[in-house]
Amino acid sequence: MAASDDVLRVVAEWIAKAESDLRTATITLRVQRDCPTDTICFHAQQCVEKYLKALLVLQGTPFPKTHDLGVIAALLPEDWRPDVAPALLERFTDYATVTRYPGDYAEIPLAEARAAIALARKIRKAARGVVPASALKKRTR
Repeated sequence: MAASDDVLRVVAEWIAKAESDLRTATITLRVQRDCPTDTICFHAQQCVEKYLKALLVLQGTPFPKTHDLGVIAALLPEDWRPDVAPALLERFTDYATVTRYPGDYAEIPLAEARAAIALARKIRKAARGVVPASALKKRTR
């Protein structure tokens, strides 16, 4: 069954937000030295979260308000789930729930921030391979 225009519009909105997060992470990484790696990782996590939620909308699957990528991914059909170790999804969840707030944790190394963007791009590519092309068209303002 094909998704309705209303569903595709909502999917496109989730994707637009995901793209903004990936763009923010990528632009921030360009600073390199002394760049805010926690910010990069937060936006990489948000990109992944929003792409996964776009897939859930496409499937017509309700989802809770959560940043827990393991919970979100588990709601997807098995062949749509990201090919990512659960521990890595948990680390990504931390980017949205722990490291964006003050606390007692180690600074995120630049290499980890680069890896976060690479993983976000990997999940983005997989998700975009499932989403109908009409939901991937750039919105005009």
